[in-house]
Amino acid sequence: MILFKTVRYKNFLSSGNVFTQIDLDRSKTTLIIGENGAGKSTMLDALTFGLFGKPFRNVNKPQLVNSVNEREAVVEVEFYVGKKHILVRRGIKPNFFEIETDGTQLQQNANVRDFQEFLEKNVLKLNYKSFTQIVILGNSSFVPFMQLRAADRRDIIEDLLDIQIFSSMNNILKSYAIDNKIKIDENKLARDLLENKIDLKENYILQLKRKTKTLITKYEKDIKKSLDEKDSRIKQIDEINKSVEEFLNEVSDAKQVNDKHDKLAEYQRSILRNVDSEQKNISFFESNDDCPTCKQNIDHAFKHKEIIQKQKKIEEFKSAVDKIDGELDETRNRLSAIQSIQENIQNHQTTIQSINNGISVIDQYVKKQQENINHLEQDTGDINDERKKLKEYGKEFKEIEVQTEELIEEKFIHETARNILKDEGIKSRIIKQYLPIMNKLINKYLTQMNFFVSFNLDENFNEEIKSRYRDDFTYDSFSEGEKMRIDLSLLFTWRTVAKLKNSVNTNLLILDEVFDSSLDGEGTDEFMKIVNEQGTTTNVFVISHKGDTLYDKFRVHMKFEKRKNFSVII
Repeated sequence: MILFKTVRYKNFLSSGNVFTQIDLDRSKTTLIIGENGAGKSTMLDALTFGLFGKPFRNVNKPQLVNSVNEREAVVEVEFYVGKKHILVRRGIKPNFFEIETDGTQLQQNANVRDFQEFLEKNVLKLNYKSFTQIVILGNSSFVPFMQLRAADRRDIIEDLLDIQIFSSMNNILKSYAIDNKIKIDENKLARDLLENKIDLKENYILQLKRKTKTLITKYEKDIKKSLDEKDSRIKQIDEINKSVEEFLNEVSDAKQVNDKHDKLAEYQRSILRNVDSEQKNISFFESNDDCPTCKQNIDHAFKHKEIIQKQKKIEEFKSAVDKIDGELDETRNRLSAIQSIQENIQNHQTTIQSINNGISVIDQYVKKQQENINHLEQDTGDINDERKKLKEYGKEFKEIEVQTEELIEEKFIHETARNILKDEGIKSRIIKQYLPIMNKLINKYLTQMNFFVSFNLDENFNEEIKSRYRDDFTYDSFSEGEKMRIDLSLLFTWRTVAKLKNSVNTNLLILDEVFDSSLDGEGTDEFMKIVNEQGTTTNVFVISHKGDTLYDKFRVHMKFEKRKNFSVII
């Protein structure tokens, strides 16, 4: 179980240079209120940014930094996984990302993306999509489960049932299958070579006492045929190399295109900074009649002239940005084409390597045939020794046949395991077992919220909704209030299943303005009954404008206010 303790943040969105700390395990129910823009929902953005590197609402990363202080935005999330104490710390300007386990900072040996993957797969064991379906329900950028794509729904359920491991196993199995195929190919080559040796040895024994020109001629024909094949492969390599040279010529401008792209992007950022600067100057003249430095009155005509000039500059800058956008699109398209060509070059080089391997086998074969010719010409040998060698070849051949059978059996096992591990295999069977439980829980919570419909998910997580004396429905058929009841029922169902599986079980549940638009008074009362049934290990936070109607339903109250342009907790 993940037990969230605190989230702290400073210089993040509307918060100032002093940490705002929210104790996430303080109370079973907490009501968060405040005016619009006071910073109520900032805790959601801080929580998801700290854990996943992106905010809950649709806000660009540069905009997360407080616009007054403009630097040192820091978010810290503290929680326990079992008995392990985890602290995740993330910042912007400067950018950093740190994870501490029991007071020891983990070494970031990989890039940020891999380090984030480590946090999600090995520490949290859930991703952003699962987190925002099981922990947070909001009205901003939240996408309800029923509005997700089928693939995203499956990902969440697989996380919930802790069956992502089968996908990982399937990926590992693919590498085993590739290794098995290589071994089978090598085994076949060795078998073919040994068969050839046995044939040669048998022929050699028959012809041992009499040198025959026929046998030598056969070897020479084999050599000629092999050398012709070698020449053909060399010509093939030459043709491929010509194609590679042509491809290389086509991507000779790769560095220039990359440099151009970087320069355009930097130039665009510079222009945008100039736009911001001119906007600030306009705001200054519009807001001030006196110079704050010399205290002298600023002439109205001068202000008007300056504002017009700066607005003109802004228009020029915006026009330049649009032009650069067009050039950036061209460079991106060219970079995409260059990447495609480079992949073709790689494929050609792989083909060349494969052909060279074949030439190496031909050279070995030619060398062996030439040795056989030399041997026939120089020495008749001892027939008994040759028979002993032939017997050794026979034993070797039997060993290779045993290896072949083992490899084919291994291949069959891999194919069987692959069928089991794919989506239609064991994962589908597990999901089938849990679907009745999920559907039962969903309908239980719908009934508790006085929404009397029959709601069932099929194996592809499509809904089937029926109401007494009424036709079949889909999720989109209902009002916003009814949809909210469905979303809440799914949320509580996922949390209950998570507790059963102990997969993504957590103490935290946050609802952002759920009561403000979609739930009526009766729905709110029924919802609070469900919340109070969650037990002492669940900490529920509700962000709302309805402080007057909800106040007496919560044990703890937090109020956010704006003071001197910064959000503070009252």
